[in-house]
Amino acid sequence: MIQDAADPVAPQPDADIVQRIDDSATRVSRVVMNRPKAYNALSLEMMSALQRTLDQIAEDEGVHAVVLEGAGKGFCAGHDLKELRSDSSRQFYELVFDTCCALMGRITTLPQPVIAQAHGMATAAGCQLVATCDLAVAADDTRFATPGVNIGLFCSTPMVALSRNVPRKRAMEMLLTGEAIDAETAADWGLVNRTAPSASLAETTQTLAKQVASKSPHVVQIGKRAFYEQIDMDLMAAYRHTAQVMTENMLAHDAAEGIDAFLEKRHPTWRGC
Repeated sequence: MIQDAADPVAPQPDADIVQRIDDSATRVSRVVMNRPKAYNALSLEMMSALQRTLDQIAEDEGVHAVVLEGAGKGFCAGHDLKELRSDSSRQFYELVFDTCCALMGRITTLPQPVIAQAHGMATAAGCQLVATCDLAVAADDTRFATPGVNIGLFCSTPMVALSRNVPRKRAMEMLLTGEAIDAETAADWGLVNRTAPSASLAETTQTLAKQVASKSPHVVQIGKRAFYEQIDMDLMAAYRHTAQVMTENMLAHDAAEGIDAFLEKRHPTWRGC
C-alpha cells in the first residue's frame, strides 16, 4: 500500500502488511512493517511483501533513500515462531529461510540506501534486518538480541549480517548468550549509527535520510554497489576494483557537475546520471 507522506502512520489491517509512504519533496520513502500485534514478526507473507515493495522502489527514480520501520511497540521480533511450527517439513523450512536470505540480499542490492529506524525491540531476524540495512538509527530504549540459542534455534542467518557489522567476539557473545544489548551498546559496537530519544527518533532518522537523499542518486548507487563488492576482497583486489569504479564515476555527468559546483562555490544540480 502506497500512501502520501502527509498521511498518518497507524496500524492497519493485516491486508496492508507493508505500507509504503513516499515524500516527493525529500525523495525519501518510508517502508513500514505492519504486524503490530505480532511485533512485526517476519512471516512469509511479510517477507514477500517487503521484497515486492523494495523491488518497486528499485525501479522508482523518484526515491533516493528508504527508511525501514515497524508499526506498534517494536521494530521486529524476528521470524514468526507460530508459523515455523505450523509445518515441520524440510521444504517449508527451506522456503522460509531462503525467502529471508533473499530479502536481506535485496536490501543490500537495492540502488537506494536503506536506513533502519529501530525502536522497542529488534531480535533475531529483526536484529538481522538492522544489521543488513546500510545505516541504522535507534531509539535510546531499544533492545537488540539474537536469542535463538535460548529456544534451541541458533541465529545462524542473523549471524551473517551481525558478524559483518560488529567485532567478532561481540557477535559471538550475542549469539552464544542470547542476551540483549541496549542502544548505547549497539552504537558503541557499530550495530547502529545513531541513537535518539524515542520522541525524536523519527525526526532524527528523517534528517539522516534527507541528507543521504540530497546527494546524486547515480553516484550513491555506484558507491553502495562498490562498497559491498569490495568488502570481502583482499586489499589489492579491492583497490584495483575501486580504481575502476572511480574511473566510471568520473565519467558521469554528476561528478563533473559536483566538482565544478565546488570549484565555483555553488550548489550542484544533479541529473542522476
